[in-house]
Amino acid sequence: MCAAAALSVVIPSLNEASRLPILLADLNRWTSPMDLVVVDGGSNDLTTVCAKLAGARLIQSSRPGRGHQLAEGARVTHGTWLLFLHADSRLPASWCDVVQRVINQRSNHRYAWFFDFRIKDAGPILHVLEMAVALRSHLLQSPYGDQGLLLSRDLYQSIGGYASLPLMEDLDLIERLKKQCACRLKGLGVNLTTDNRRWKYQSVLHRSWQNARLRHRWRKGEPAIKLAETYYR
Repeated sequence: MCAAAALSVVIPSLNEASRLPILLADLNRWTSPMDLVVVDGGSNDLTTVCAKLAGARLIQSSRPGRGHQLAEGARVTHGTWLLFLHADSRLPASWCDVVQRVINQRSNHRYAWFFDFRIKDAGPILHVLEMAVALRSHLLQSPYGDQGLLLSRDLYQSIGGYASLPLMEDLDLIERLKKQCACRLKGLGVNLTTDNRRWKYQSVLHRSWQNARLRHRWRKGEPAIKLAETYYR
């Protein structure tokens, strides 16, 4: 990969030893140099060992919270493009060619890019959720963190990067991207599959309603730390 199109990947982690290695194997399909950073939030399993064995640069976050981890990771990278991924994601083999085409086209620097949301082993109800997320992402320009985010460093820095928030860090960044007149969010046309664990113990409707209420409270100005207490309890 030419220096002008260097790719940095930032992955926040917390007790993801059973999932992170699979994502790192997916990322290993990238045939050019990659600046790969895993920012750990205090795992007590083998997450950090997995990251090191895969050749990632491991950063121990100075404080908990995915927003802070993402911000710390971005600060230590050097690529001209940044790709943010959650540790429980899976990438298809085609991701390399698609991302390479995007970052090699100079005019794409003014856009932010997201993957198509898929859920592992999704049944009929989760397929409905996938379709709802697709509508939200493309029509409302509102993808969230579990869809990944690819953008140039210049664009990332121009909006101030990730805020050090314990929750809503993805919504906060997307809203600032949308306010940037020259910026538009575009789909990569490639699936990103997320683990289904979040829907195993709660119904889709209950979790979707809970998340919608949290977003509403956030937009009304409620502190993210208070929302995190509700989300993680």
